Order: sequence, then C-alpha cells, then structure tokens
Amino acid sequence: MPARVLVVDDDPATCAFIKDVLNHSSSMEVLALTDGNAAATVLDKEKFAVIVLDQQMAPPNGADLARHVRKAGINQMTPIIMLSDDQNTRAVSQGFAAGAQFFLYKPVDKMRLMRLIRATHGAIEHERRRFRRVELQTPVRLKFEGSEIDGETIDLSLNGMLVKAAHSCAPDAPVRVSLYVPNDARPINCTGSVVRSLSGNRLGIHLHQLSAVEGGRLQDFLLPMIRKEEKESPDGDLIKT
Repeated sequence: MPARVLVVDDDPATCAFIKDVLNHSSSMEVLALTDGNAAATVLDKEKFAVIVLDQQMAPPNGADLARHVRKAGINQMTPIIMLSDDQNTRAVSQGFAAGAQFFLYKPVDKMRLMRLIRATHGAIEHERRRFRRVELQTPVRLKFEGSEIDGETIDLSLNGMLVKAAHSCAPDAPVRVSLYVPNDARPINCTGSVVRSLSGNRLGIHLHQLSAVEGGRLQDFLLPMIRKEEKESPDGDLIKT
C-alpha cells in the first residue's frame, strides 16, 4: 500500500501542482482538499503518512488544523509540512508552535518539496510501524463504564486493535484495556476508545495514554513480529482503527 499524503490548500492550482509532483516523483498517493472543514473531518477518520497544510487559508487555517491533529487522533504523530507565503519569523514560530515540523514557502519549488518529503522518511517509517497490524489472537478484557467484557484480538498494532467481543459497544465509548500477550503473566494495561463497531461484535479500538512502561512492553512484544512481516511484505497494510 503506497504512503498517503494529505494536501490542504484553498488554492486549487497549488493543490494540483503538489499532487502532480508527488504522483510523478514518488510512489505516494495524494488526497488534495481545498476546504479546511472537510480536511478536519478526513483527518479524524483516515491515516496519512504526511500532511501538507496552507498556513494562510480561510479558517480553519493550517495552524488550526495542525493543532487539531496534534491534540488527538490517528494522525497525532504524522509529520506536518506548513505552506506559507509569509517569511516573517513570527509566522514561522506560530507554525512550529501549532505542530508543524517543516516549512515550505510559496511559490512551491519542486526540488524543495521533494527534499522535505525525503526528510520525513524516518518519521513515515515510524508511523508505518505504529499502524502496521499483526494478525494475532490473544485474550483481552475491556472495561467500560459499568460493565466488563472479555474478548479476543483479531489483529493488533502499536496504536490499536480489532477485537471480537462478547457483545458490541457504541462508537466513541472510552474503554480500559487489559491485553494478555503470550509468555507474559501480567496484562498490558492502557486506556482507549472504540472508533468502529462492526458486524459480528467486532470492535476497532484506538489505544492511547500508554505509560512508558506499558508502551515499552507492547513495543517489545510487537516489533519483532512487525519487522518479520516487513521483510516478508514491505508494502503490507496499515491498520485503520
């Protein structure tokens, strides 16, 4: 699956130019939007490898969208490139404060754009690993407000899981997760939220608020399997919880 890039700019010509460059110069799949509100909705539902935002477009502008992304959700750690025609240091500082890691000045230069995309490669690979799913059936206990149910994972990533549960649950419900992995007597405990409720009592759960210790335990367990799958299938699916 090619890495996906979201480009948000209220200038259709800029969107078309960036999309054309990335489509012809890389293996990336580009979604270009000219409406910030539509972009905010997409960012809450779909995972991207890189996000390109126009700082000066009509509200929500690039800084607003960057803050929205960094606050929570599946794109919280995704690299952000901020587009701007304002080279004032204050504008740059505001973009970085909102969550951007890179700046690209307009008019967009093709070579500069490609250098920035290459600069995000390490972060992209990290994100691919965070969202790469591993097929795994292992017990999990889910604690909702006032109820507790047992289930079994269908697949698992560093960021989420698909679970077959005793019964379904409404989307957006907060949940405490106890994941029982093989060869470990203690469960991995964290909090999360239900982001998908599917047929057959299957629940897509986004994990968050893992402590350093619990996050490390999950990483130690999953990374060897992720690396093995990367060798066998470098372009494997990314999880969308």
